[in-house]
Amino acid sequence: MPVPMRRLALALTLCCALLAGSTGWAVGQSTPQHSPTVAVAAATPRPTTPAEKQKLAKTRFVANAALAAGATYQWIVKPYKQGKFKKGAPHRKATLAKAALAGAFTYNRLKAAERNAHGDPLLSKALAPLSSAIAGLKALPSKLRKGDSSAVQDYNNVINKVKGAGSSAGAPVKDKVPSDSQLIRGS
Repeated sequence: MPVPMRRLALALTLCCALLAGSTGWAVGQSTPQHSPTVAVAAATPRPTTPAEKQKLAKTRFVANAALAAGATYQWIVKPYKQGKFKKGAPHRKATLAKAALAGAFTYNRLKAAERNAHGDPLLSKALAPLSSAIAGLKALPSKLRKGDSSAVQDYNNVINKVKGAGSSAGAPVKDKVPSDSQLIRGS
């Protein structure tokens, strides 16, 4: 019993000291002081452009677009070509679930790539016409779950257009298959 009582007494003493110190500080702050003030010139804020807000925009664009392309090919296009989406195919439900997850991942990464593209003037111009196509991918995971094969072509077309836009802006995109944990996290 002596050790817990000592700890309790120490804790109580520290709390009282902190309370008394903070109260004394607060009282000192509320009373007007007659000390001379010194004017310090503050740095004037300046507007930042999107390019300044995002460093390495082209590199980030390539990384996000590559992950989107890799996920699309690995879990949507490749299983479709192998016939794993057809009725009666073994593990069809699991394949469709992974494809839907990859579709959501692809949409997420392409939206991130689109934001990255705004940091680079050349990429921004090249990717501007694809904004509506990328936004259209949002509804495709549900089509994949229902077994609609046109969704596969839509994904593939958008990925190819993004790759083309990147190449024309000097940022070639190569497929990079994301890990399972990246696919689940969405990044």
